[in-house]
Amino acid sequence: MGAYVLNGVEIPHDEEGYITDLGNWSKELAVLIAKDENIEMTDEHWEVVNFLREYYEEYQIAPAIRVLVKAIKKSLGKEKGNNKYLYELFPYGPAKQACKIAGLPKPTGCV
Repeated sequence: MGAYVLNGVEIPHDEEGYITDLGNWSKELAVLIAKDENIEMTDEHWEVVNFLREYYEEYQIAPAIRVLVKAIKKSLGKEKGNNKYLYELFPYGPAKQACKIAGLPKPTGCV
């Protein structure tokens, strides 16, 4: 188990980098995790991260990629709700990588 260090405070995460206490999440931490994932956060990235956080708040589950694509298509439109767009933003797996940045648990069904 490791930890991200933000402003001198250690925030624990599991062996894959998912924070262990969702209450520790902040936008500053998201930027730090994204940097660790080699992602420069843009408005498009934030749109997906914020969508995921709202989805989790409502359903108490981090969606797998197929569910994520469908939900984003329904909410943000077909130009954003597709694999190509989401993989351009999060190349190592939109569900896994975006959930990690959003401070959520690893999505169900993700290996």
